[in-house]
Amino acid sequence: MKTDGRQLHRKALDVIRALALQRIADGETVTAVMRSYGLCRTTVYTWRRKLEERGGDVLLSTKPSGRPPRLTPKQKARVVRWLNGKDPRQYGFDFGLWTRKLVAALVQERFGVTLGVTAVGRLLAELGLTPQKPLRRAYERDPEAVARWEQETYPTLRRRATRRGAAIFFLDEAGVRSDAPLGRTWAPRGHTPVVPTSGQRQSVNAISAVSPLGAFWYKVFTGRLNATTFRTFLQAFLRRRRQPVFLVVDGHPAHRAHLSADFVQAQRGRLELHFLPGYAPDLNPDEFVWNHLRQKGVTKTPLRQNESLHVRVEADLAAIKADRKLLRSFFNAPSVAYILN
Repeated sequence: MKTDGRQLHRKALDVIRALALQRIADGETVTAVMRSYGLCRTTVYTWRRKLEERGGDVLLSTKPSGRPPRLTPKQKARVVRWLNGKDPRQYGFDFGLWTRKLVAALVQERFGVTLGVTAVGRLLAELGLTPQKPLRRAYERDPEAVARWEQETYPTLRRRATRRGAAIFFLDEAGVRSDAPLGRTWAPRGHTPVVPTSGQRQSVNAISAVSPLGAFWYKVFTGRLNATTFRTFLQAFLRRRRQPVFLVVDGHPAHRAHLSADFVQAQRGRLELHFLPGYAPDLNPDEFVWNHLRQKGVTKTPLRQNESLHVRVEADLAAIKADRKLLRSFFNAPSVAYILN
């Protein structure tokens, strides 16, 4: 079988060049030597000329440079600026999330360069950009109020708590449903898996409070939260507590009700309510309790037949309470880092 030298690896070609020139120098004919390697006989004259003109390692192969990039480094830097913290709607698109097609369309519009979605994916990976699930931020959110809470209000609250020997807790409420969307699982393409679960729709509510030291309190209940039920929960929360408590809450109407304020007033310093800025749930580490409950609880292990959602949520919250390391980890998230700074 005839050997085609063009199909050889470049490192093998480096060896062949050296051997071929040596064999020819030892007296073999150019035709015989080059035919034995499957290369054109005239190629050896090109090797000789380069060797005589430049010498050294000029005959060694170099790695192919490949297709030149479609975008310059300066253009790539502009792509990063377009996407970093920006919304596609700012550039006239109707969709609010970046996709590879939208990036390709913007590159075509601004640079006149056509890129396929695969090429865009490689470009974004090269630029250190990854697909991520965005966080929601309400239009009504006040960035100045958030900054003031993180830099002034909470540090002052923490110093007061230290002087008074008070414990700081963050409180929040959440609802849990038995028919919440299930998490993902693996299955053959085109065959959606079926997970047996109860057909009875159940829902419960829960309230909890967590402290930076890993303390945790919770109650599971049915019905809506109002001022009366919130007062009942505050009574249960304070039971057997000897030190004062600074309780950080959001602006739920039950928290701000006169009935709640009257109850706090009647405690004569045992309890204080402090309110987070509006539309800023990410400032409350208790939100991570509910995130953990939803990700590790009923959505991961659906209810069995005749199983009570109330009992399940109670058990899940009891497991969270027993894991002080987990509770402390909720305060390591970037959005609540201000608490431990």
